[in-house]
Amino acid sequence: MDRTLKVGTRPSQLALKQTEEILDKLKNLYSDLSTDIIKIPTTGDKDKKTPISEVEGSDFFTKEIDEALLKGDIDFGIHSAKDLPDELQKGLAVVAITKSIDPYDALVSRGDKTLENLRIGAKVGASSLRRKVQLKKYREDFCIVDIRGDIEERLEILEKDNLDAIIVACCALKRLDLEYRITQRIDFCILKPDPLQGSLAIVAREDEKELINFLKVLDANY
Repeated sequence: MDRTLKVGTRPSQLALKQTEEILDKLKNLYSDLSTDIIKIPTTGDKDKKTPISEVEGSDFFTKEIDEALLKGDIDFGIHSAKDLPDELQKGLAVVAITKSIDPYDALVSRGDKTLENLRIGAKVGASSLRRKVQLKKYREDFCIVDIRGDIEERLEILEKDNLDAIIVACCALKRLDLEYRITQRIDFCILKPDPLQGSLAIVAREDEKELINFLKVLDANY
């Protein structure tokens, strides 16, 4: 590209790592690429109380980035693919979905206990409705506690709120060099992950044909 591309992302450490991941891939393909990272807090970054289960399928984590894109303040946005809303705002297109770096859910527990070995009535922190329902199906005795916040905040909640364990995405811990915190990679027969877990999504204006062709090389099915 013959211009510096403005890239929109959430300001969390995980989001910035994800953005670096995409930009490193692009720079390996286009050595002269010039980019400027624009940090844009979203509703999901500001609202740490609303349960994820109440906003799934919405633009809770993407709205402000997509609005900046439509206004021309940025050239493309980078999201966790599973944060994409069920319906994008008019004028936008998903340019690429990357291959997942790790689709599994992770158990992070006190005392390095597996799901099977957690005490009767163990307090387990989880965010998505998917995780909550499947955990209860696996063990009805679990006390499922809703947790919010970025990965670092969820790890703090594990200790601060005296939980027995929390469930988070393996890919998030891996991207933050926190893979050593994983007690157990949970088998798919216990927790079936979101189909897009571990993948990243690139969103651009649908009329930016040259840019779309430039970025679509990162799509897992390209």
